[in-house]
Amino acid sequence: MIEPLLMTAARVSTFEGPRLLTNASGFFFERDRRLFLVTSGHVLADEPSKHFPDRVEIELHTDPGNLTQSTGFSMLLYREGRGVWRQGEDTGGAIDVAVIELDRAALPKTASLVAFTPEHLQAASGEVEVGSSLLIVGFPLGFHDGLHHLPVVRQAIIASSFGLRFQGKGYFLTDARMHRGTSGAPVVRRAPDRPAGPGALPWTLLGVHSAQFDMETRDSKIDESLGLNCAWYADILMTLTKTEA
Repeated sequence: MIEPLLMTAARVSTFEGPRLLTNASGFFFERDRRLFLVTSGHVLADEPSKHFPDRVEIELHTDPGNLTQSTGFSMLLYREGRGVWRQGEDTGGAIDVAVIELDRAALPKTASLVAFTPEHLQAASGEVEVGSSLLIVGFPLGFHDGLHHLPVVRQAIIASSFGLRFQGKGYFLTDARMHRGTSGAPVVRRAPDRPAGPGALPWTLLGVHSAQFDMETRDSKIDESLGLNCAWYADILMTLTKTEA
């Protein structure tokens, strides 16, 4: 029995036409029977690096009994010249989280995946202490179990006060060894009050991993990287997945 947490994550590849651009991470979120792919906003468009893919592809399992079976599922990022994804802002500026609604009818009929729901979001920030143990589920440098098409998991801890917007931004910090390709990965904490067992998902979704956090004043020649990372608060998903009027 494969752990459901590993089935929440999806390997994301970005393309410009037929040309592969980057690899990243993402995960599934379900609300009101609607299914979304969640990833980092800069995976879909990033002005500083001039990264502007026109489609993404995710890998889906197609046989629940045989994880070696998978297929690529491609999605165009623009419709009539407009981006199909949703990305939010708040008083601190742009939020590096994006969602794309998936057309369930277009998915393979045998597609096997697990999605977080609003019930998996953290209810009260005061219940999460600094130093709490976390997992980040993704595809560092595109690395994964290529036979079974599954992500790998990195350990992390909360490195700033959870519930406070670090330096006024909509994220908290994690302390973990991370790599390119993990942008868009879910940041989770074990939920002791959530029942475990076959098919259960006893995890709380706290954030969406974005990128390494560093000091502009750090001397790269003599000072090591801080080893800290930004994780955007996952409650932004409640805004991004609202039904549009």
